[in-house]
Amino acid sequence: MLCHIQQLDNVNSGQEHPMKQVRFANNNNNSSSSSSSSGSDVAAVLSNSEPSDATKQTDIPDNPGPQLKLLPLNDQIRELQTIIRDKTTSRGDFVFCADRLIRLVVEEGLNQLPYSECTVTTPTGYKYEGVKFERGNCGVSIMRSGEAMEQGLRDCCRSIRIGKILIQSDEETQKAKVFYAKFPPDVYRRKVLLMYPILSTGNTVIEAVKVLIEHGLQPKHIILLSLFSTPHGAKSIIQEFPDITILTTEVHPVAPTHFGQRYFGTD
Repeated sequence: MLCHIQQLDNVNSGQEHPMKQVRFANNNNNSSSSSSSSGSDVAAVLSNSEPSDATKQTDIPDNPGPQLKLLPLNDQIRELQTIIRDKTTSRGDFVFCADRLIRLVVEEGLNQLPYSECTVTTPTGYKYEGVKFERGNCGVSIMRSGEAMEQGLRDCCRSIRIGKILIQSDEETQKAKVFYAKFPPDVYRRKVLLMYPILSTGNTVIEAVKVLIEHGLQPKHIILLSLFSTPHGAKSIIQEFPDITILTTEVHPVAPTHFGQRYFGTD
């Protein structure tokens, strides 16, 4: 999936592997007139789109910065979001559309990974200057809803290794608690695609990232793949881990928290 390229002033140009930028929250605080005209402190940056499309993404409070990236909004993605949110959608249609949206997010997540240039020879004998992804990537799903995204990742990377984390709320304290974690032994040297489709409060993801950090992984090597996020969820994660990257399709105050139950048929 092609993504619009945007360069922001605060993007660190000295990164070893600069991230390929997709549409994300505008970090230009000096454009007060633009903010007032859109009625928001942070407007989505859209390329080749009608101005009204920007209002479809909910304002993100306190400007989380370029760590939060959104897929370019188009009618295809908008329809998938609508079907997933519709309470009358059958489970078959729900899973079908969820898998399509997951695939789009996974594809763009892979596009954020580092690559190196290479030269190959075509069947006609010509040299082609291309790129290849660097080795050392893996996926980690936060059970259970995160497992819905595993197949989409395997469809794109057949041999990729996938770890798992099980986090549940403690019955007494209601705080997120880690019950199970299993990763590749060298996860601290890898780029990790962390999969969790719905970011509501952000607490589950925060605990998962803490576990990865305990295993030696740096937050800057984590790309969080999600389908839907609330402003509070995205803000909480970025405040806790400023170097993490979040990739999602929509930021909205109401997240479809029924996703896991509908996808696995336990509703």
